[in-house]
Amino acid sequence: MSEINVTPFVDVMLVLLIIFMVAAPLLTVGVPIDLPESRASALNSDTQPITVSIRDGGEIYIQETQIPIEEVVAKLEAIAQTGYDERIYIRGDQKADYGTIMQVMGRINEAGFHNLGLVTLQEKDG
Repeated sequence: MSEINVTPFVDVMLVLLIIFMVAAPLLTVGVPIDLPESRASALNSDTQPITVSIRDGGEIYIQETQIPIEEVVAKLEAIAQTGYDERIYIRGDQKADYGTIMQVMGRINEAGFHNLGLVTLQEKDG
């Protein structure tokens, strides 16, 4: 009588689970930004949102592609899969000009995208 030993299978699955849990947050966006910290809780997300990043020099990126501010709305309309209900995350460097971040958000909101969110890091106690 032979039996299947599932212990090695379970070990491999647990190792893969840990690897994916560690690697998943690193795969979000490749634009390096020094995000501000906040005490707000994390949002639950089912789908991958569109990410708009503003660096400290005023450069604007949609996902990982740099674009001028005049083309932000046109690119978002082309990328948005669910239309104007698409979730858009705004990532602004903490040293970025507040006016530039508000200009980008204003243009996006004026175009009809109202599901915007600001991305921050969890504030560290201490």
